[in-house]
Amino acid sequence: MLNLQNERIVVTGGAGFLGCHVVKRLEKEGCKEIFVPRSKEYNLVEKEDIIRMIKDANPSVIIHLAAVVGGIGANMKNPGSFFYENLMMGVQLMEQARIHKTKKFVAIGTICAYPKFTPIPFKEEDLWKGYPEETNAPYGLAKKMMLVQSQAYREQYGFNSIFMLPVNLYGPNDNFDLERSHVIPAMIRKFHSAKLTGEKEVVLWGDGSPTREFVYVEDCAEGIVLATKKYERSDPVNLGSGKEISIKDLAALISSKIGYAGKIRWDTSKPNGQPRRCLDTSKAEKFFGFKAKTSFEEGINNTISWYLKNYAKLD
Repeated sequence: MLNLQNERIVVTGGAGFLGCHVVKRLEKEGCKEIFVPRSKEYNLVEKEDIIRMIKDANPSVIIHLAAVVGGIGANMKNPGSFFYENLMMGVQLMEQARIHKTKKFVAIGTICAYPKFTPIPFKEEDLWKGYPEETNAPYGLAKKMMLVQSQAYREQYGFNSIFMLPVNLYGPNDNFDLERSHVIPAMIRKFHSAKLTGEKEVVLWGDGSPTREFVYVEDCAEGIVLATKKYERSDPVNLGSGKEISIKDLAALISSKIGYAGKIRWDTSKPNGQPRRCLDTSKAEKFFGFKAKTSFEEGINNTISWYLKNYAKLD
């Protein structure tokens, strides 16, 4: 088991939504040397910037969270850039970590890597049993290549890397930009804005039938840090809560908590995305003792409260 207090740790994306919570968790572990590369200084799509960053930070551990992400709309508008930028960041960063003899590389994938019609609950063994849902396949496949690379590098070079698959995240400090946000922050902002302006209806994409699983961001950060300390294989591991909710029920819950009394209209001309998402999370508990603690209602309350304090002015 790694004693993280003695490691020099790079957290790519450490200033982002998940990253800031991972950094806080590392600080709670007593980590004193945490380096967060900022995009203004290091463009991690470029090999030369990656090499310079590794030389500047001299990490013994890299936790790779940086990603170009967004909801269904952003994925549909930017499939090429989402594929290229995520692929090049992950592949080149792991290669340079190997060359520079980094002790451990933690790769964070995405639930979008799973096949569109994966049986419920998603088991890690199902990752290669079909093509991902079309609207986010380029992003999902780009991130999935880090799993292939991790396994190949462990086999050929003995390089110690691991690959985690977090389900949809939510919580304080999320991205509430409607162009790039995911479903929970998008709903919170839409319903809050509609309440303020007195709109009689809010339009949401699809028909509301798909299900999603969500894990509170602080729980996910705990899982990543536990895996960094304790997990030593290149077999993929799910990180989630193991519970699913339909998008229709999610909309009803959030609109109620926001206090929006208008109508919800479903735009069925827009895509639903993957039909269902719910993970088998038993491996995370078995291999490094992770189990999500935060109830969904508590997490939603915390997220709405944070939004109202910090971002409600956007509306």
